[in-house]
Amino acid sequence: LDITKERIQKILESGANVILTTQGIDDVCLKYFVEAGAMAVRRVKMADMKRIAKATGGTVISTLADMEGNEQFDPAYLGYASEIAEKRVGDGELIYFKGTQCQAAATIVLRGANEYMLDEMDRSLHDALMVVKRMLESKSLVAGGGAVETALSIHLEDFATSLDSKEQLSILEFAETLLVIPKTLALNAAQDATELVAKLRAVHAKAQTESGT
Repeated sequence: LDITKERIQKILESGANVILTTQGIDDVCLKYFVEAGAMAVRRVKMADMKRIAKATGGTVISTLADMEGNEQFDPAYLGYASEIAEKRVGDGELIYFKGTQCQAAATIVLRGANEYMLDEMDRSLHDALMVVKRMLESKSLVAGGGAVETALSIHLEDFATSLDSKEQLSILEFAETLLVIPKTLALNAAQDATELVAKLRAVHAKAQTESGT
């Protein structure tokens, strides 16, 4: 216990006032942190630990031992945040890191009526973030919401009128089939699919006529 107390003192003497660990912390050890006015957080996920270290400029360490076998804590390992506070959100408590030193980071807190709603919100948010990520990586964006399918449907209808064979019917049928996607998206959003698809077709027809494509 004395050895543990010495290690805690070395960490506190370096100027640390918030300590995070992936392991547990004994109640007696927590007492030392509380008496020093420091916050000690236990059982932090390693993935979260790495993100916090990257944002604050801190370093994740697994031991206090140096190359010579002596135990010490270098203040250079410390990160910085202007404010660290614990707040209650719903039935749980979250620790907020604000004003981080190295990188700006943001956390999105989702709240819902039940687990199923939260899972659906999480999936939708993840899909949206991945779209933004892919756009920034590729530096290009393809419009969604059935816009591509509608534009192609209008183009195929115009192309079909230039044919005088039975292939015209096949192309028209395929063009109509493409509209299933915007119709389904509208229905899933609890909107009037017939009205929205009609407006979408009108806009695309006008755009293709004006551009000559």
